[in-house]
Amino acid sequence: MASRKFVPVIDEPPQSREPLRGRGASWSPANRFEKLHVDFTDVDVVQVGLSAGHPERSEAQSREPAESPMGNATGFLDLARNDSGEGARSQTQYFRDGTKSIITRNTSPDVGFETSLNPYRGCEHGCIYCYARPTHEYLGFSAGLDFESKIMVKTNAPELLRAELERPAWEPQTLVLSGVTDPYQPVERKLRITRGCLEVLTQFRNPVAIITKNHLVTRDIDLLRELAACNAVAVNVSVTSLDPKLQRVLEPRTSSPHARLDTISQLRAAGIPAGVMVAPVIPGLTDHEVPKILAACAKAGAQFAGYTIIRLPWAVAPLFEHWLEERFPERKEKVLGRIRNLRGNRLNNSQWHTRMTGEGIFAEQIASLFKIGCRRAGIGGRPKLSTAAFRRTREQLTLL
Repeated sequence: MASRKFVPVIDEPPQSREPLRGRGASWSPANRFEKLHVDFTDVDVVQVGLSAGHPERSEAQSREPAESPMGNATGFLDLARNDSGEGARSQTQYFRDGTKSIITRNTSPDVGFETSLNPYRGCEHGCIYCYARPTHEYLGFSAGLDFESKIMVKTNAPELLRAELERPAWEPQTLVLSGVTDPYQPVERKLRITRGCLEVLTQFRNPVAIITKNHLVTRDIDLLRELAACNAVAVNVSVTSLDPKLQRVLEPRTSSPHARLDTISQLRAAGIPAGVMVAPVIPGLTDHEVPKILAACAKAGAQFAGYTIIRLPWAVAPLFEHWLEERFPERKEKVLGRIRNLRGNRLNNSQWHTRMTGEGIFAEQIASLFKIGCRRAGIGGRPKLSTAAFRRTREQLTLL
């Protein structure tokens, strides 16, 4: 299958001259589905910091709904905040997602699961490399700053999940929470949607595999322990680097490396299967850390591990290139050169069976580092979760 190259709507320069504190992306490239795009660097189009009729308000602020209680007609959730101190363009807004279904299915031979559950679309963690960024373009947003500052919230996810699992047609199987954006991103602390979904999964005893970069998962140890008693849960803690300085600019609103190691320790102390995803490995930037990450996570109690190579689909490529220019200009050419070597002289290759691991000598070196690192750390394979304890709540009520 011939690969497609990302072609922007217009040949635009990045809309930033310096990085934003607390954000991965510092600009929003044009949406590939939109024919119209406003270049905020063009002074003939917009005067930065001003909006017509409201000179004291920024353009971004003037678009906010006049009323924003939970559940209003616009779907805007009154949770917007600006905790990065970088002005209106750094503000995070949350919008109600009116989805009618909650379980996503896929037939990819690469991901290792068929069904997943995503309580949120967009992710405030702001990982600059995130392969899910282009999914925001389906909503009319940008894959850049919009992806991490305009979050779609599925407030009815637990109810939708309950209805799906109650259906006679549902065949018990492992659900991944979540396959796209992090289910424990910062707003989950307040909304508790992921916890609501876990409560449903616990009632049905349906197996779930969790992937997260956030220490907040330890809040739900009580539910995870119940699922673990049925061999119906595994938690994968993603660790990209042990360097907190790198983590703060690469994954700005995620938990620190130390906190992620503590997450593994707490989960294992509670008897919950836990492992590490060394993902993504970025050649020329984080690949040398693979053995150290595996050793540190094994010491914390990790039982299993996996890894993937960085993927740069669509607008993620120019976003990542600009991030390197802002944060690590001296390493930019080395990192991009290594990625091209892994991807057949391109920045991205979506071909099945190789898109997660890459090809060539550097891919082989990373695979070898991972394999040897696992062996030395005593890390084994992922556990196989069981559906034997699955039950429908209506069936239980009938028996009573």
